[in-house]
Amino acid sequence: MLTFKNPPTRIEVVQTGKGRDLLFLHGAGGHMPNDPLIAALATKYRVSAPLLPGYGRSEGEEGLRDMLDVTLHALDVLEKLKLSKPIVVGHSMGGMIAAEMAAIAHTEIEKLCLLAPAGLWLDDHPIADIFAKLPYELPSLLFHDAEAGRRILTAGGGDMGDIEFLKQFLVMNARRLGMAGKLLFPIPDRGLAGRLYRVTARTLIVWGREDVLIPPVYGDAFKKAISKSKLVRIGRAGHAVGQEKPAAVLDAIQDYF
Repeated sequence: MLTFKNPPTRIEVVQTGKGRDLLFLHGAGGHMPNDPLIAALATKYRVSAPLLPGYGRSEGEEGLRDMLDVTLHALDVLEKLKLSKPIVVGHSMGGMIAAEMAAIAHTEIEKLCLLAPAGLWLDDHPIADIFAKLPYELPSLLFHDAEAGRRILTAGGGDMGDIEFLKQFLVMNARRLGMAGKLLFPIPDRGLAGRLYRVTARTLIVWGREDVLIPPVYGDAFKKAISKSKLVRIGRAGHAVGQEKPAAVLDAIQDYF
């Protein structure tokens, strides 16, 4: 656990693997059970995956009020972990945070990987409201293969329609979505579009071709806004592209960095 005084927070960090340092920032759902992407990354990298306050055993979400607070908090975590020029990888909400970090601390972050990041809003391509979804709706929203997604989300067991599962889900999500809502609700536009020009990191943008949560057209918008960037689309993958196609994402990261 990492402890910070300003604001007062205690942060759980999953660390696994060996090799070059890689910082992984999770999406609004937190780490998935036995997260396939973290497992894949750990075969080639030393992965540090902090959980935002409100997730897992991390505490202190009341002290993070807005996007700037969360971004500075993430930079504080990066500094305290003492990682050596890590690749910063962020998925969805975590990609939004990673992009903000690279915009603010653009001389400190040299390698950036954004996996279907949130943070932009295109009127012609609205993003679904995850805060209005029940657990049984998530697999088809996050995964191209909804049945495989259900198995990943439930770690191979559990019935998403079961009343006890629903109770546990709602209790667990109360804190997580309370934190995520500060960044994503009602829409994930916190001004990132106007700051992406500051990103000087070598940037890999990865999108699932079948993403129905944040349509792949957003990948083109990120690529246009970030000067030194490459966009890779992965077939037969939805929004949870890293969890659905972990080997393909790992290959893309290794090929680019």
